[in-house]
Amino acid sequence: MENGKKIYQPHGLLQSDELYQYVLNTSVYPREPAILKELRAASSIHPLAFYGTAPDGGQFLSLLLKLVNAKKTIEVGVFTGYSLLATALTLPEDGKVIGIDIDRKAYEIGLPSIEKSGVKHKIEFIESPALPILDNLLEDPANEGAFDFAFVDADKSNSGNYHERLIKLVKVGGIIVFDNTLWGGTVILPDVSKVFPELRRPDWSHTIQFNKDIAADTRIEVSHVPLGDGMTICRRLY
Repeated sequence: MENGKKIYQPHGLLQSDELYQYVLNTSVYPREPAILKELRAASSIHPLAFYGTAPDGGQFLSLLLKLVNAKKTIEVGVFTGYSLLATALTLPEDGKVIGIDIDRKAYEIGLPSIEKSGVKHKIEFIESPALPILDNLLEDPANEGAFDFAFVDADKSNSGNYHERLIKLVKVGGIIVFDNTLWGGTVILPDVSKVFPELRRPDWSHTIQFNKDIAADTRIEVSHVPLGDGMTICRRLY
């Protein structure tokens, strides 16, 4: 509940909606920029509004960006642009974020807020599947190790493929963050046939395999954070 209006947000892995609301009301909403509130409200009418980055997740990403002094970033999976705008607001004036998504219609829901924000010049939105764009970037040797930060909130079947490309694009010491890596807490279940429709079950199994692969990857330091639907933070070592 915010200003008497309920804007849909799942409570993630916290024990209750009330506890999640406490976090939002105490630490998140008071610091959330008005333009992000506007974009979030506009996004709430979308039938898949839960796809969007939650405000506490956006706040966390902004803090990470500041901690690594990020200037050049990539976002795989944009939806309506909440995390994209949060990134652009955080980057320095000459910073840049490349956002890649196949759904421009969803992005256009947040576009009026982005245009009003004063930071649209930092954003390059590319309507496309992400893998060809990442491959194109890697064709230029100058792009290897040129990015400070990457955020991935996209199709889980390709998480490993995104990782293999982004590990080359981010610099040593750079950060890659993957969203939804605890899949609503269901990663501990032996079977989700009664939890998810058949169409979504492959994402569950892909997420479990990806978590195993990331944990074994010696090229990164990793922290699995129970924020929202689970975030995995990777720091490139070499």
